[in-house]
Amino acid sequence: MTITVKEEIIKRSPLRVLEKSISGGLGKGHVGVLASRKGVGKTACLVHIAADKLLQDQYVIHVSYASRVDYIVNWYEDIFKELAKAPKMRSALDEFDELIRRRVIMNFKQDGARTEQVLRSLEAMIVHGNFRAGTVIVDGLDFDQAGPDDLRKFRDFAGRLGLEVWFSASLKKDEPLFDEQGIPYELKDFLGTIDVLISLQHHGDHVHFNLVQDHGRLAAKDIRLKLDPTTLLIAKEPRRRAS
Repeated sequence: MTITVKEEIIKRSPLRVLEKSISGGLGKGHVGVLASRKGVGKTACLVHIAADKLLQDQYVIHVSYASRVDYIVNWYEDIFKELAKAPKMRSALDEFDELIRRRVIMNFKQDGARTEQVLRSLEAMIVHGNFRAGTVIVDGLDFDQAGPDDLRKFRDFAGRLGLEVWFSASLKKDEPLFDEQGIPYELKDFLGTIDVLISLQHHGDHVHFNLVQDHGRLAAKDIRLKLDPTTLLIAKEPRRRAS
């Protein structure tokens, strides 16, 4: 069996480490949340997750609550350019235009669109528009404004349509941000509707990934991934020597 360059990139992606850490991946009908202070790299992580799905020929909808979406388009271009730097990958990414056709960006204002309206728009795109998305990225939702019931509606929607949904959550309150189990204080009321919760935290010069909850089970664990400060791609941490 011949493995293509694209298949090799998918196989070697650090996102496979993430999947192993969370019981094989987020999975259909489930909600995952990346939580950190604003500006730490959540959007880059979400776009990396989306790019990985696109490379696997899957369809993705990126929902943004930001006032502008041009920077999100740029994120996708930048991350694919970084992926194209891998050996022999440049030719494989000649099909970038084809990959990006499997992604739709939808933009909403949180104070102007109720969750029900957002979900109706998503359903219209997926069901009536025959856009066979398997993953929905939701970036910029203000969890303070949304509340647990809104997240539950997204989760019910994911279950009904067989989607996996990844959110970013910006932590805005004063320190300390996390309790002794690593749970963000601001997300405690949401735990019952979050399947996978990962916090991104600065450790020295790098941003590290800490698993807080894995499919309903509290599971404080360093995932051994970091955010590369140059490319902002998710990268594997080198193995630590035993002391």
